[in-house]
Amino acid sequence: QVQLVESGGGLVQAGGSLRLSCTASGRTFETWTVGWFRQAPGKDREFVAAITLGGGSSYLHLAESVKGRFTISRDNVKNTVSLQMNSLKSEDTAVYLCAARAGGVLRVESQVYGYWGQGTQVTVSS
Repeated sequence: QVQLVESGGGLVQAGGSLRLSCTASGRTFETWTVGWFRQAPGKDREFVAAITLGGGSSYLHLAESVKGRFTISRDNVKNTVSLQMNSLKSEDTAVYLCAARAGGVLRVESQVYGYWGQGTQVTVSS
């Protein structure tokens, strides 16, 4: 049984920063891939970033739209993945969802992630 819990969302002015966290419990495999997706009203779910959790090596990938502004990191002891969001823009406003899958192959397709959190709202005011 796997549970993902997001935290850190909120309201921030354009140009500001937020740090989101996703904590996983009930882990049954050594290596996970944890991804962040976002979904705004009227838009499809969009890949943001992903990183491997567990194992000795860390691999990560960021969407082109957030490179240079967002960073993703992991804490293997706490089973937590963080998304540091800087230089936020109004178009970053969305519900941000944490997702996970077994193994260490990074994927951007939402359908390959079998475990999902409930999401946390990020609102950027212009």
